[in-house]
Amino acid sequence: MTDLVVIFRTHSDVEASVVRGLLEAHGVLLVVSSDVPHSIFPLTVDGLGEVRISVHRDDADEARRIIDSHRTELPNSRLVRLRDEFESLQAAIGYRFRDRGLLEHAMTHTSRANEDASGGVLDNESLEFLGDAVLGFVIADLLFREFPDFDEGEKSKTKAALVSTTTLARQAELLQLGDHLLLGRGEEKTGGRRKQALLADGYEALIAAIYVDGGIEQARAFIAREFAALIADVREHGVAGQDYKSALQEYLQSHDRGLPEYRLAGTLGPDHRKLFQVEVMVGGEALAEASGSSKKEAEQEAARLALDKLREP
Repeated sequence: MTDLVVIFRTHSDVEASVVRGLLEAHGVLLVVSSDVPHSIFPLTVDGLGEVRISVHRDDADEARRIIDSHRTELPNSRLVRLRDEFESLQAAIGYRFRDRGLLEHAMTHTSRANEDASGGVLDNESLEFLGDAVLGFVIADLLFREFPDFDEGEKSKTKAALVSTTTLARQAELLQLGDHLLLGRGEEKTGGRRKQALLADGYEALIAAIYVDGGIEQARAFIAREFAALIADVREHGVAGQDYKSALQEYLQSHDRGLPEYRLAGTLGPDHRKLFQVEVMVGGEALAEASGSSKKEAEQEAARLALDKLREP
């Protein structure tokens, strides 16, 4: 034990996990230790306990070099800690967290948590559950106030379109949320940062993190900003929910192509939050694949992606 040297200290479980994964990827043997049990959230507030990463004395200089190479150098030569990578995300969402650990928690996918042998890193599934409820309430309230002439069916249809996996994934893409997701190695290799389901889940978890950190008014303000253009579109064009399947069929017919076929490629997740993966085929060729909380939603998104592909110059 006397040959071990502490080369990194943090109060964030997630940051410790990032650094550990970085060093292990470079073949550096290490030991992780902490003074206190891990809390429910990977909080970054001083006093909650320090997480330390130690390596053999002979590896210390190389370990520090690896860590420093993954920090950002500023004009004044000050090094930004790894978790400050969320600075650009906070700027994009227009909200600054008092507890940045909540933001880390919201961005932590289950694949990253599963790779943590200590069990101290929690995934964002609980925040996603809460965010889904907060988003649904705020959108329902917005529709109630903005569209008093809509009947119950029109409000329900519009709400379903606004909170769908497809819409949330697009909103997440506008924030470049995928760049900030903390993923396991397997999910990273299979393009997890671009997967609709992961983006939508991360977006809901982000909403929950804002709610927990700043209260319902901060969450409401964020959602109102984010969905302002979509609400304006509903105001101009009426009930949301474009029929991309019909649009794709019309496009193909106008270009003397065969009718599209939709094939269920698979399902993901538990029964209570199952996602359907659907592939759209034309003349035996796969044009696009998408996922959704229902086959209908997945088919609509696959049709939209196919249209975008066909219309490319």
